[in-house]
Amino acid sequence: MDFLKFGLKDLLDILIVWALFYQILKLFRGTRTAYIVFGLTGLAVVALLAQFLNLEALNSIIQGVETVGVLAIIIIFQPEIRRVLANLGRTPWLRQLLREPHPELGTLHEVARAAFQLRSMGLGALLVLERQVELEDLIEESGVRLDAQVTAPLLVSIFLKTSPLHDGAVIIRQNRVVAARVILPLYSGAHPLPEEFGTRHKAAMGVMEHSDAVVVVVSEERNEVRLGHDLQLERVDTEVDLIQKLKALLIPEPEEAETSLAA
Repeated sequence: MDFLKFGLKDLLDILIVWALFYQILKLFRGTRTAYIVFGLTGLAVVALLAQFLNLEALNSIIQGVETVGVLAIIIIFQPEIRRVLANLGRTPWLRQLLREPHPELGTLHEVARAAFQLRSMGLGALLVLERQVELEDLIEESGVRLDAQVTAPLLVSIFLKTSPLHDGAVIIRQNRVVAARVILPLYSGAHPLPEEFGTRHKAAMGVMEHSDAVVVVVSEERNEVRLGHDLQLERVDTEVDLIQKLKALLIPEPEEAETSLAA
């Protein structure tokens, strides 16, 4: 029988499929979508068996489920899918291919200075620094475009309670404040957050779910500064520390930059 003829080509085919599913599961790890991927894998196995055994009734049912199921998964799990695509954008080889721009060190100094000035004034703030994934959809939905140079006085003035722009977040792209009063999506809750985290922290986690952005959160209630990246929010106690952490996340080392230019 033909199905008993197993050669090198068949082994290679199985290894490629296994590697593909493994990478998909790694991307969705830690989200509810992982269980859906397991379910789809099981459904695919059943579909192959039904086709191999020529079970016509089962084949027709599976084909009907496939048509509706793909659309349902895209709609229901849109946040997780966007997060996975954002994770793909973080891969080193793709960043080198796209030659990701980065802010200047002076911009990071201004952001850090503004954050700790706002903390000392007892004000809250959300400062979102884009990386590879642009946040144009959020800006279009709710933001006010500014296109101004990043300076600490500007950022502080935006978050004064008397400012009409103080609600929401500021979006920073490279060295420009592109928008203010941007409403960020709230965190879906894939992982539980500490009870003391408020709306700003949930919004910071939400935008990190949807993109690869770096977020500086100034908490009015807790009088602290936190740095958000890769779905983590870590407390930062000094301006110098914040600058160093932002630099490590947003500005490549000289060797890495030279490698990118040579590619």
